[in-house]
Amino acid sequence: MKISDQIRLRIESAISSGELLPGDAIDDVALATQHKVSRTPVREALLQLQAQGILSSTPRGGHIVSKMNLQQLLSLWELLAELEGVVVRLACERMTNDEIKALVKQHRSSQKLATKEDIDGWQEANLKFHEIIYEGARNSFLRQEVLRIRSRTGAYRRHAFGALGRIKSSYEQHEKIVNALEKRDAAAAFTCMTAHMRPGRDSKTLNDFIISLPRELLAG
Repeated sequence: MKISDQIRLRIESAISSGELLPGDAIDDVALATQHKVSRTPVREALLQLQAQGILSSTPRGGHIVSKMNLQQLLSLWELLAELEGVVVRLACERMTNDEIKALVKQHRSSQKLATKEDIDGWQEANLKFHEIIYEGARNSFLRQEVLRIRSRTGAYRRHAFGALGRIKSSYEQHEKIVNALEKRDAAAAFTCMTAHMRPGRDSKTLNDFIISLPRELLAG
């Protein structure tokens, strides 16, 4: 893997995990020092991320993590829900029985995290849950696109979990997805996943999410 790709993946991981938030500046000098390279591969990685919309350039020539306005955020989140639905539909048709058993095991192990409302622990367990499904879909291009959108919306989705207390609800939604996969019911799996991934199941929860969003995360 090229060093520029390694740097790009490191930045994407930092954004996805919440280490970098929308509006945060990217320290290209620190990245070059960390990876023991010149600033050329760093700039290459930053330009790739800018082309994807993950980073934005500043008037002084630097880069920040892109902010989105509310319309952009909801549109991208809507697309993510549909793509996740396609992923689980394909996984329903292609996962082996052993992979489904592994998914069930991962799901059951996360129950205590949902009960404790452990946000950090749940985020890690949730990603593992979805990664098993991505692998089961057998479509690397679709997985790459989903992960790109998850990275861009990560800070906002994490806020939704914390502000709206959705961990227990998410665990229950995972249960429905698992049940559909065990039955090899692709249509039900798609419906359950898209409902799971939407920012609000009804107008009230969507309104609560919008009201609680920190203004500093949104573009002006």
